Amino acid sequence: MTVLAPSPVFLSSAFADGARLLADIGGTNARFALETTAGRFEAIEVLACSEHATLADAIRSYLALPQAAALHAGIRHAAIAIANPVTGDQVRMTNHHWAFSIEALRRECGFDTLEVVNDFSALARSLPHLGAQKLQVGGGAPVADAPLGLLGAGTGLGVSGLVPGADGHWTALRSEGGHVSFSPVNELEVAILQYAWREFEHVSSERLLSGAGVELIYRALADRAGRPGESLSAPEISRRALSGECPLCDEVLEVFCGMLGTAAGNLAITLGAQGGVYIGGGIVPRLGERFLASSFRRRFEQKGRFSAYLAAVPTYLITADYPAFLGVSAILSEKLAA
Repeated sequence: MTVLAPSPVFLSSAFADGARLLADIGGTNARFALETTAGRFEAIEVLACSEHATLADAIRSYLALPQAAALHAGIRHAAIAIANPVTGDQVRMTNHHWAFSIEALRRECGFDTLEVVNDFSALARSLPHLGAQKLQVGGGAPVADAPLGLLGAGTGLGVSGLVPGADGHWTALRSEGGHVSFSPVNELEVAILQYAWREFEHVSSERLLSGAGVELIYRALADRAGRPGESLSAPEISRRALSGECPLCDEVLEVFCGMLGTAAGNLAITLGAQGGVYIGGGIVPRLGERFLASSFRRRFEQKGRFSAYLAAVPTYLITADYPAFLGVSAILSEKLAA
């Protein structure tokens, strides 16, 4: 598989020192690619983390695959995005058992350069390079050289932003904004919050804007409707909603999208993200037209005296299959150019 980055900032010349290894590591899957020329990602493969004792083992397994082995004669430079805070040399994943020293991993794999960054920092760095791999939701137009916001609902709720600097350089924020306290905006959301308090002392935005959050919203609405006890997975809730067979499941998605719109609007105001707010993660892209028809954009703009301000801020759905590769590619390129 080959993915071409559409952004003109990428050059088309081959790397003089060979292909570069890029990876996007989650708690369940490890995604790998070889960047053979600037902006060209080939031999994309997804490996199950559970099938490898260590990250180094997964890297070796990937590089031994015929499609990867055919494209390189030894990797000198690599960059990894990982679903975990990266604050120093030691990395211990919170949702998987892998733990490693970045420097020891670099030596073990024989790399000259190894960059390891948080996955949402990498995703944030991809935003200027998405080109046509995004879909605008609602109105507004981006202001040049303004901050960008990023939200992604999946296993958790990722939050980041991108701040412009001199000479076209961007700085990605190391945010843990998914863990801010959830704020309801209507009586229904107050009832959902009260239900969630039965299970959690602190109800963060992530508790509701995530896969587990979809399930929590369903339980809360079922309890409110006098139908407690039934437990459904987030994929099943989405399936029933999108097929039209369950009005309650459809209400769950509507509530979820509205909450996400409010969170996105909060982020836009907090960062002054007049360059736009981007939605990533694994949940929303699967909703398709249901998301576009939801209250997301209306709730994004619903900020009283600041409604006009937010009406001018565009919101985008990231449609790229592997946007993190764009981000780690940019980070690695800057490291090697320094």
